[in-house]
Parts: sequence; structure tokens; C-alpha cells
Amino acid sequence: MRLFRQTKFPCLSWRRGTLAGGILVLGILIVGCSTSAPALPPPESDSAPSLSASTDQKTMSLGQVLPIAAQVKVADQVIQLEVARTVEQQSLGLMYRTELEANRGMLFLFAPPRPVSFWMKNVVLNLDMVFLRNGHVVAIADSVPPCKTEPCPVYGPSASIDQVIELRGGRAKELGIQVGDRITIQYPKK
Repeated sequence: MRLFRQTKFPCLSWRRGTLAGGILVLGILIVGCSTSAPALPPPESDSAPSLSASTDQKTMSLGQVLPIAAQVKVADQVIQLEVARTVEQQSLGLMYRTELEANRGMLFLFAPPRPVSFWMKNVVLNLDMVFLRNGHVVAIADSVPPCKTEPCPVYGPSASIDQVIELRGGRAKELGIQVGDRITIQYPKK
């Protein structure tokens, strides 16, 4: 059985085989060494009772609360933003959080700008997702519900995005945020 087509130049067939093998090995190494989301415990079964106070504390302890590092002023309201800067922080996002105050949110930064999509796996709260490019609202996903079945739906425009703000569900509408609005993120000096 011949793996490669015979050519006038036998060394060319060898080079094709070497190149294909090298690409295969490189692909395996990249997948094996890539960073991934932090390992999380399996979700509780559907037959589990409703969350108790101790379960709320446990769930909250699995989530992350990042320091306030930015803010945005919308409709005379100042929204304090936790900033998810690393891939790990962005992967965890607002998962497992049992509450989010009206004037708090999470900011996700993407450089270079690119199409992004978010899902609601292990998110307990309804969220608004405000997708931005160069300080302008490109799209809004309103009151996105937690994922109940797999595969989880994903949310996000096909356009390139450089920032996403997640807010408590319904908050974008309360603030009057609309597609096309200009939103300026401020980074207070410490």
C-alpha cells in the first residue's frame, strides 16, 4: 500500500510525508498543552432539592468575585465593573454567583477584537450581555436564562467585539441601553 502519490522527484514525496507528519504532531502538542477552563465539580442532579442557605454559600464559593477595576456611567447610574482579564477569569465569568447587585457587573476584554459567544452553563442568574466595539453597543442579549439542558445555547453577534459587559438580567433595559449607544468604560486611578 502506497501512502503518497509517486512523483518524478522521490524526495518530494518524502517531504510531503514529513510535512504531514510534522503538522499532525504539532496539532497534538498544541491540543495537549493548551490552557483550558478550570476543572469544576459536576453540576448537581435535577432531582436535588432547591438550594438551601448552606448550598448558596457553597455555590458562591465556587464562583469568583473579582476586584472592581472599572466603571461605566449610564443614565446617571454608576455601574461598578469587575474585570475578567485572564482566560481563566473569562472562562469562569459569573458562574455559580447567586446574586449580582443592580449597580455591579463584569467586564470582559478582547484584544484583538473578534466574534465572541457566551453560554450560561453553571450560571444561576439571568444576565444581560452588552456587546461593544470601540465603545459602541453592537448587540444586547436581554435576560439570558441559565442553561437548563445540554448543549447550552450560545449568545453573541457575528460581528467582532472588543468588550462585553454582563449585568443582572433586565438591567440594560432599566438603564435604557440600546444598540448604537456610546458607552465609555472608565478605569479609576488608585
